Amino acid sequence: MPTGRVKEFLNAQGVRYISIHHSPAYTAQEVAASAHVPGKELAKTVMVKLDGRMAMAVLPASYKVDFGALAAAAGVSKAELATEAEFKDLFPECELGAMPPFGNLYGMEVYAAKRLAEDAEIAFNAGTHRELIRLRYEDFSRLVHPRLVSFAL
Repeated sequence: MPTGRVKEFLNAQGVRYISIHHSPAYTAQEVAASAHVPGKELAKTVMVKLDGRMAMAVLPASYKVDFGALAAAAGVSKAELATEAEFKDLFPECELGAMPPFGNLYGMEVYAAKRLAEDAEIAFNAGTHRELIRLRYEDFSRLVHPRLVSFAL
């Protein structure tokens, strides 16, 4: 079950969350519409390379990554989009493109857009293209320890 790792972690930490099942959707905007979640509350996970090392950039579905701003915030010379071939094997229990923003469970840094912290709750892909998890942003921040930076356009 793709959502098992994240749900087990959340349950072990005593975090309250809800699962939202929806029809299959593949882009962040399709997911938001299908699950009836405002685009600014849907956190999409974008896989990036920071000077060659894999990391997660998490931002509202309706925004794009400003790679120059991300590189500056991360203190690297180059930030770029990772290809699916480069990260597909890092998330064996997840459907490609539906990774949850829990880099801590996969041994990688997480950079979260400051805009995500503006809402009390966030929702994100739970490892499939048919389910979201919704929880308090405060819980996400406490568990993942993302670097909160400005990189969303």
